[in-house]
Amino acid sequence: MNTPLSTSPGSSDMRPLTGHKFFLLFLFLLVILVFYPYMQHGGFGYFAFRVFGSVGILVAVYAIRLRRTLLLVALLLAVPAVLERILLREPDAGFLSVLSIALSFVFDVFIVVVIFRRIFSNDQPNSETIFGALCIYLLIGYAFAGLYGMVVAIQPQAFYLDPRTNLHAIPNRFDFIYYSFATMVSLGAGGITAVSAPARSLTVIEAIIGVLYLAVLIARLMGAYRSPSVSGRP
Repeated sequence: MNTPLSTSPGSSDMRPLTGHKFFLLFLFLLVILVFYPYMQHGGFGYFAFRVFGSVGILVAVYAIRLRRTLLLVALLLAVPAVLERILLREPDAGFLSVLSIALSFVFDVFIVVVIFRRIFSNDQPNSETIFGALCIYLLIGYAFAGLYGMVVAIQPQAFYLDPRTNLHAIPNRFDFIYYSFATMVSLGAGGITAVSAPARSLTVIEAIIGVLYLAVLIARLMGAYRSPSVSGRP
């Protein structure tokens, strides 16, 4: 009688974690979005939270499972993204600040494109497909928030904060995150308005991407779930 192959306890314990990489990345992105407003006032908690956000970058690289060449590219792009999230408290007009934000945006786009190809090439969607699609949506919001910060670093008056609804006059990182996601869902960010041409242009582009992405995602998932029943008909 053949005995089943035994597996080590360590590998069996790690299988639930390694099998849900997009879910893990989604949790990181969601935790950052939920707790960011309470950690943006400085101190050790703020720095620890920024380090935690940088870990999310490494989780993103881990989740997409790249070949060696693409993995090297991802790690090279991840370095300025990590430094931008740890060292750069607020964007400024300096060359290094703008360059760091731009490279961080390139890294976000790279991760989004890889995840997009991965989940849309899967004929049979599963839970990881759904969480991968949600990761793309959150990553797009964070990426545009970084772009808005870069615009303000170059044009300090690119956004107007209504003093009746804001306790500060200069927009901070969370203002851009709030504005970005409110734009993506076509909700409208009350209290903050894009006034410069580049800021308005980015706002329109993000709103279009948000609407089109949801439409493409819904159509793709409906087609994938309906295809087995259609192919099984005589």
